[in-house]
Amino acid sequence: MSILDDRALIAARVRLVERIASGDVVLSSRIAEAFLNVPRHVFTPVFYRRESGDRFIPWSAPSEGDPDPDRGAGAWWDAVYSGESLITEVDGVHAEHAPPAGVSGVPTSSSTAPDLMADMLDALDPVPGARTLEIGTGSGYNTALLSRLVGADNVTTVDHTPHLVDTARERLKTAGFTPDVVPADGTTGWAPNAPYDRLIATASVPRVPRAWIEQCAPGAVLVVPLKGTLAGGSIAWLKKLPDGTAAGRLMHTPAAFMPLLPDTDHAEGRPRPAHPQAGHAADETRTSPLTPKTLDDWTFSFFAQLHLDPHTTRTFTHTDGRQTTTLCTPDGCAATVTETDHGAEVARFGGRDLWAPIERAHRLWLELNRPRREWFTLEAGPTGQHVRLAAPDGRAYTWML
Repeated sequence: MSILDDRALIAARVRLVERIASGDVVLSSRIAEAFLNVPRHVFTPVFYRRESGDRFIPWSAPSEGDPDPDRGAGAWWDAVYSGESLITEVDGVHAEHAPPAGVSGVPTSSSTAPDLMADMLDALDPVPGARTLEIGTGSGYNTALLSRLVGADNVTTVDHTPHLVDTARERLKTAGFTPDVVPADGTTGWAPNAPYDRLIATASVPRVPRAWIEQCAPGAVLVVPLKGTLAGGSIAWLKKLPDGTAAGRLMHTPAAFMPLLPDTDHAEGRPRPAHPQAGHAADETRTSPLTPKTLDDWTFSFFAQLHLDPHTTRTFTHTDGRQTTTLCTPDGCAATVTETDHGAEVARFGGRDLWAPIERAHRLWLELNRPRREWFTLEAGPTGQHVRLAAPDGRAYTWML
């Protein structure tokens, strides 16, 4: 790896903090100080850059005099401290293990965009000495920031990928931090070091795992990305109450974190439902004024998710510029929704019309004047997890996650 002199490296970190502060995030002095003093490049020595489509090429800091100007040392350092999310794994292949020609697939791990990290850390309020559990070690960069903010002896971080755990532990040590880095299933937290005063997750879950709440002390703050099958995830800010429940609100920031466990329902361990068999005749077809592209609008898809069976999955394809979305549930119901010139054609498989709840949700969303995420509250306890919205006219709405 090429080496920048100290002044250039400090300048790169200052530019990163300035980029974060120029956006929607209001940086506290402690959060800004952490970003200024924790080096990102130590935790992302190799990452992917997208070439085209689903092709990703590993990119590391080149040696001096590299003949490819696009891969010059300056460009690499600029990318590391650009404030962008950096893809570190594609379909389970870590960037440092990828062949020079790259790999094709879907990103499965990344170093989160620093402005989103800053927003979540600020919401966490990581005061010195707070016992903190991080779910999803990843590159270790966020772990290092937490270690700077609360003290490394107070930080426990877990990840289910052995390679990430081992490399993060070494890179944290290189940066001068020695938190407790544990290989474990993140959905179960880490009981040996409980109770915690703070909990932050860097991967999304469809609902807050009960173990996370149980392992937090009364008064603890939890910051958790929530996301179902649709786009437009949210970040929940919760406080552990004396009765053992957690209550709070949704933050304004949309977030699309990668799922904590992509092959199962995170909270219950149920397998993802199968798609209808190709060629099977639909039980019913109809038209709809709502196109499948409506679900690509993050401001609506978050609201739409509240109206779906929580175990619904969505896939989509594009043919000749038109999108077809497929929704499936574990009981064998499915719907394919194909874009047309005047809306969509809906094909129903099974006993339920899975597109109808989306249509009803869209009508209600418009009636409520497109409510923003931060207008919603969340309660999580032994009897379930509920999202609530109080409308100005006094009506109250409740959805179960």
